[in-house]
Amino acid sequence: MSLTFPSPDALPNAPLAWTPEDRAALETAVRQLERTTFAARLTGLLGRQLESAGAFIPQRVRQIAAKATARALSSAMHAALRSLKPGATPASPRLHRALATATGAAGGAFGLASLPVELPLSTVILLRSIADIARQNGEDLSQPEAALACMEVFALGSRSPDDSYMDSSYFAVRALLARTVSEAARYMAATAAADEAAPIMLRFIAQIATRFGLVVSQKFAAQAIPVIGAAGGAAVNYAFMDHFQTLARGHFTVRRLERKYGADEVKKNYNSTYAPEATI
Repeated sequence: MSLTFPSPDALPNAPLAWTPEDRAALETAVRQLERTTFAARLTGLLGRQLESAGAFIPQRVRQIAAKATARALSSAMHAALRSLKPGATPASPRLHRALATATGAAGGAFGLASLPVELPLSTVILLRSIADIARQNGEDLSQPEAALACMEVFALGSRSPDDSYMDSSYFAVRALLARTVSEAARYMAATAAADEAAPIMLRFIAQIATRFGLVVSQKFAAQAIPVIGAAGGAAVNYAFMDHFQTLARGHFTVRRLERKYGADEVKKNYNSTYAPEATI
């Protein structure tokens, strides 16, 4: 009796072997997404603890900040829907940081009064930088899901003292947004003139605002310190921009690796790399 072996075409596809470069890229992405908070950056910058600074802001100020956050994300969503094109010329991250620093200087000089104007401007500048990072990692920004992935970055930057690591880790936040992102992407794909005021888009913005607002509160708590002035406000905005650029690099590295190795494989390797106790 002769043995019959299946043809190679009939064998299940073996997982693609990871290259050393991609493993190193994933390890870097974990550090970028999990290991440093914006509050930690501010503590290093200002020499004082600001982890829960937002909790001590007067209610009136928090209401102004919440409205400014919603307006900022709406402006960013408008930009995502209207002007992010795959063929656009990439801009320099340094240019974006310089622009954000300038708006931060105004925020530091004029205080809370500048918040409704400064934050939407800073957020749209930041979105342009996020979009450039997305393109560098192979994203096609003419696709709705890629444009929404740029907006997702705003939800990745916060850590609350009440968060467990499972609630605040990168994949937990993506899972929290997944259904709304899927519905918003279908709406954008089906609608020639997508509107950021459509109910599904407003739900998406509201979900992001819940987390982005925590970082905004810390940012403006820092800029509201009486002695900080224009120079300090510029430094805070530089840290704000650099923080979200770092998150964007990690986010779009993960998405690039998912396209190559598959989402489940990347998540498994990401979780084996992520040590929550190492977060600072």
